[in-house]
Amino acid sequence: MKLVAGNSNRTLAEGIATYLETDLTDCSVRRFADQEIFVEIKENVRGEDVFVIQSTSFPANDHLMELLIMTDALRRSSARRITAVIPYFGYARQDRKSGSRTPISAKLVSNIITHAGADRVLTLDLHAGQIQGFFDIPTDNLYSVPVMTRDILAHRDPRDVMVVSPDVGGVVRARALAKRLDAQLAIVDKRRERPGESEVMNVIGDVSGRRCILFDDIVDSGGTLCNAAETLMERGAASVLAYITHGVLSGGAVARIASSRIEELVITNSIEPTEPIMAAPNIRVCDISALMGEAIARTAMEKSVSSLFD
Repeated sequence: MKLVAGNSNRTLAEGIATYLETDLTDCSVRRFADQEIFVEIKENVRGEDVFVIQSTSFPANDHLMELLIMTDALRRSSARRITAVIPYFGYARQDRKSGSRTPISAKLVSNIITHAGADRVLTLDLHAGQIQGFFDIPTDNLYSVPVMTRDILAHRDPRDVMVVSPDVGGVVRARALAKRLDAQLAIVDKRRERPGESEVMNVIGDVSGRRCILFDDIVDSGGTLCNAAETLMERGAASVLAYITHGVLSGGAVARIASSRIEELVITNSIEPTEPIMAAPNIRVCDISALMGEAIARTAMEKSVSSLFD
């Protein structure tokens, strides 16, 4: 087994390698003067089971191209099997036509990854489950729920906790966490007037006096999360926490969350945390290297990955 890492999330890749008690394969990913990407695999990978660790996070297009070129380099180096390990699949939100003459970019990107030479995909908390079907190769979608559950139980008293889905679309995800915590579930009903903005309309469930945990897959601008927290507090919640898998946190999101009524936002390191994120007083990063490493080990040994979540 060989682990190859791009530039998107070197820290996570090193954490995975430490968990697996191995070293990252010597690989050079650099750019020419015009920013054209060049990849060189400096170790023999002929006949090897290779895992390419690369999130397609900001800058999404650069990191996607790195993934594609690394995959092509490995294929041309006669690797036996290439698994694209994508902790954050950046185009997942474009999983359907949102209007006339718009693309389904998640499908396009899945096709490109397949044609580049990937034999299978390993990813985490896809924005929509049907994206697994966009790939014509085996795709394992891991879930952060076990990691989040352990963190909540380690830091919180689960007896007064209520899990809250910040929108109707995330109910299934939130219900999975509520079931593990043996907690009740509430739903925030929101109406999105335009991209990047949302207006909270109602809360389904009695949150009075409860420690609410907002649970979702992606936090980008933070507007939805902050609006939901404000509404929950107005409805009598004792406090509001947020557990989100992918901390995109673009633009002024970090400052927005720091000044919001969210007591603490917990994100995973599926995306490399920036300095402002690490310095924020109410944002904490939860490590997923053990989860990703165990999934990689089971894939390499042809063992069940789904049993991780039983």
